[in-house]
Amino acid sequence: MAPGVVIGADVGGTYARLGWAELRPGQPLRVQGFRKYICADHPSLAAILCDYLQGLREGAAVPAVQHAVVAIAGLLDGDELLNANLAWPVSLSALRQQTGLETLELINDFAAVAQAMPHVAATDLHLLCGDESTTVASPALVLGPGTGLGVAVRLGGSPSAVLPSEAGHAALAAGTPLEQDVLRLLSQQHTHVDNERVLSGPGLMALYACLCELRGASVRWRSPAELVDAGRNGDLLARESLTTFCAWLGSLAGDLALTFGARAVYLTGGVTGHLAAELSQGDFQQRFLAKGGLAPALRQVPVYRVEHGELGVLGALAWHADRLPDNAT
Repeated sequence: MAPGVVIGADVGGTYARLGWAELRPGQPLRVQGFRKYICADHPSLAAILCDYLQGLREGAAVPAVQHAVVAIAGLLDGDELLNANLAWPVSLSALRQQTGLETLELINDFAAVAQAMPHVAATDLHLLCGDESTTVASPALVLGPGTGLGVAVRLGGSPSAVLPSEAGHAALAAGTPLEQDVLRLLSQQHTHVDNERVLSGPGLMALYACLCELRGASVRWRSPAELVDAGRNGDLLARESLTTFCAWLGSLAGDLALTFGARAVYLTGGVTGHLAAELSQGDFQQRFLAKGGLAPALRQVPVYRVEHGELGVLGALAWHADRLPDNAT
């Protein structure tokens, strides 16, 4: 690990977001040069990184760049990244060779999001339920439905420890008769129905399609944005899809909070931004707390919706900064 100028990248199934920071002792992290790429428009991750590097090197005001941390969805298996949602395969050795960077590290995307939490301003946190006065900050559960479903746990310490998780691929559990019906339909299509099969952007649309089938209706809406707009403008089936999604997400968040002993929960990801109003209307909160005799313990846990468009980039930079000698920032 080295100080100086570092690129932070946040790469998911749909977008790659990049920024840079100059790490200075005693100075807070500040993302600069933020840029968003559509992954499918580029032949490889290396092509995106090289394009960004070229832009930086052409800018006279940016110091020399030799280091990058890439927060990316998936699990590194030796040199290869295992991921079902990316637009292309990823090899760590190939990335290092093609970019020519002195150091390049891959970390789990939601480990980076968890790493970013201490750097998020209070104005970016919106309390959904729980006791905001709780002072114990860890373990903190970070849960984010987007192209997939990211999950990580921040354990604290110095440098802070983060537990990556593939809980998005754990089996989906139904908690109501309607959810059981949806799970039955999905089980007819897939040999393994995992959490992100419903609790993600594509999952929201799969949920809507299942409700259309159960209600004998035709599918009308083709994207989460269309579905949200329809639900807010009088389409009852779209509205039912949104409330069912929020309730199901609340149930999983409560399960994971109990599993990890979380003292705080943070909801991130593009879908939670789209559903900001619906997440505040009670279905999420009710199911988060519906854990029988352990409900009183969960009432103490603050649950926040996080509004911050650069979390993964910020977290990748924070991960690098935390591992510098003498914690340089």
